[in-house]
Amino acid sequence: MAGKVVLITGASRGIGAGVARRLAAGGDTLALVGLEPDELKKVAEDCGPDAGWWEADVTDTESLRAAVEAVVARYGRIDVVVANAGIAAPGFSRSMDPAVWERVLDVDLYGVWRTVHLTLPHLLASKGYLLLVSSLAAIVQIPGMAPYNVAKAGVEAMGNSLRTELKHLGVDVGVAHMTFVDTDMVRGVDEHPVFGNVRTGIPLASRVYPLDFAVEKFGEGIRKRSRVVHVPGWIGPLKAFRGLIPHLVELGSRFRVPKADRAALADIEARGAAESSRASGAGGRADSQKAAEK
Repeated sequence: MAGKVVLITGASRGIGAGVARRLAAGGDTLALVGLEPDELKKVAEDCGPDAGWWEADVTDTESLRAAVEAVVARYGRIDVVVANAGIAAPGFSRSMDPAVWERVLDVDLYGVWRTVHLTLPHLLASKGYLLLVSSLAAIVQIPGMAPYNVAKAGVEAMGNSLRTELKHLGVDVGVAHMTFVDTDMVRGVDEHPVFGNVRTGIPLASRVYPLDFAVEKFGEGIRKRSRVVHVPGWIGPLKAFRGLIPHLVELGSRFRVPKADRAALADIEARGAAESSRASGAGGRADSQKAAEK
């Protein structure tokens, strides 16, 4: 796979930026798409003189279309797409800001679909590789993260569907499942006065893995055009126990959730629903900036 043109969404920080740097070191040409121009520029500089960056929002079809067309105009093709852009917003569904609930799906699920829709003609032309970034949340639905869980389960289903639909056309499709990795998005959730404590009380979700570990696994998966990327590897065998996992989560949460529910309501009373439910990640920062400018 070395020497390919790779488009990555959500490339300004975290997994996207790390994977971009790793692939560039291996000889690939990187097309970086995201919301933070200053950060994108820094990552592009790290990826070499041929790397390019485009500011685009995966929730805005025309913005994303313009970026994809500009990438093709510059490089002539797209060989690999990593649909990585995402945000996370903690909160219980009954009390969190519904606009934030829906925003998570717009970025994390529909944003992936828009990325697929706009890049697929170019992947068909190059017989390329598409990697959709799902999560352990597609398998283990921890409380306080319902919109994220829903979105990532949808991304997994999308990838599994596309893999079968596109195989005979020469396009390979992978789905990445990762647990909590040391990124700005995860740190943002962990800093929440209520929901940071909810995650750490659930065994399968309590550990945070180093970013470099995840980047290495992603890089290997892209090189091999893998159908799945698991960060860490135990997520693969865990899928065999999907039917049992919700019961275990319920048992592990039965004492913590009522207390957290009360704390969440108190936090909303103190800070407001929008602030208490504020999304983390580049998209969450962009939303906060827009709100501050109004």
